[in-house]
Amino acid sequence: MGHSQNKGASATKVDELNAGAKFVLESKGHWWHAGYHLTVSIAAPALLSLPFALDGLGWAPGFLVLTIATAVSFYAYTLISKVLEQAELEGHRFLRFRDVAGYVLGRRWGFYPVGALQIAVCLGTVVGSILLGGESMQIIYQIYKPNGSMQLYEFIIIFGILMLLLSQLPSFHSLRHINLASLVFCLGFSLCVVGGSIYVGHSKQAPAKSYSVEGSSVSKMFTIFNSLAIIITTFGNGIIPEIQATLAPPVSGKMFKGLLICYAVVISTFFSVAGAGYWAFGNASLGNIFTNFAPSGGVALIPNWLLFLANMFVIGELFAVALVYSQPTFEIFEGRSSSVKSGKFSMRNLLPRLIIRSIYVSFATLIAAALPFFGDINAIIGAFGFTPLDFVLPFVLYNVTFKPSKRTIKFWLNYVIIVVFTIVGLMGCISAVRQIVLDASSYRLFANV
Repeated sequence: MGHSQNKGASATKVDELNAGAKFVLESKGHWWHAGYHLTVSIAAPALLSLPFALDGLGWAPGFLVLTIATAVSFYAYTLISKVLEQAELEGHRFLRFRDVAGYVLGRRWGFYPVGALQIAVCLGTVVGSILLGGESMQIIYQIYKPNGSMQLYEFIIIFGILMLLLSQLPSFHSLRHINLASLVFCLGFSLCVVGGSIYVGHSKQAPAKSYSVEGSSVSKMFTIFNSLAIIITTFGNGIIPEIQATLAPPVSGKMFKGLLICYAVVISTFFSVAGAGYWAFGNASLGNIFTNFAPSGGVALIPNWLLFLANMFVIGELFAVALVYSQPTFEIFEGRSSSVKSGKFSMRNLLPRLIIRSIYVSFATLIAAALPFFGDINAIIGAFGFTPLDFVLPFVLYNVTFKPSKRTIKFWLNYVIIVVFTIVGLMGCISAVRQIVLDASSYRLFANV
């Protein structure tokens, strides 16, 4: 490996754990706990946008891209896990993504860029989760009070307050039971979507649908890249090292077992939701399939009890997603505000934790309430953040660490993936910026969308 001077500095810093790493990323978990954490971070409610992604690709290309993204993401997460295991064999157990990147690539090209990207991705995911949670609460409210006066920002604030209370759970490992429940919630709302789509597709109220990709040549090109970016972001994770950090040592082989749990859920939910939703609504599929089920100002196309149940499952998982993606940021804050010499629950550490986490969640809630169009902004964050962290960097780190021979298929496969997904990520960013420009006239602060 190159950059030995920079790597050495990074390794020394990691080996001397600060309070953030020691308390937030405590290493006590079993491989199935890692499976729960992985499932929450990947099989999240973002998968409700997959029918919309198929809208821009069509049946065969859409499912081909889904299959490739499944295989490539599983491969990528396996490779970065191997890099972490190799570093542990060399005497350095890295608990944070930025540290392993700094160890392999040096601080300038690894530590700082990865740290910045990860903070952006995590904040964007937390804000997006709070926003989606508020929207699901609003859908439930409108089922029983269709003419009610409550606005979207009020539901976002309610979700944020509940999130603030849950955010005081002290460590990533302490979320294991919540994340197990979240795994069940993911299966639950996916089943509701499939059942609802079949119900709509066979009902007398079934909307007219077409499976053709419409628009001009330029519009189709941007739509294709937007769909690719949505799919890639849906498979994104960005916190594999932090999840692996929760495992009790030795970690060898445990992460792979956790990934098997995760991808059993991913395959069963992603493909079923994408296929059922696209079958029911075709190219009229919207960014959130629930919006198709319950059109704004219209009559719900599925029974109210099913819509209520599906949204309750989504709300339950969104709490878990927001909590999981808060952990890397909490680790940074508590590494600077807490003392490793005092106990985790000592007043010296408890008070700063309470204040800092409350401020962070309140800030994320304020952004979600003020910018209900944050989904458009999050598309840029996803394309610019998840793509390099999950579909480029793992292959770079693996090739630099293990130096596979240029005569091997693995060497060239890794670099082909790097090039292809870099291009897709850049085009996804351009498509997301274009969408913001097109939608800008409809943006309003604290809008009730």
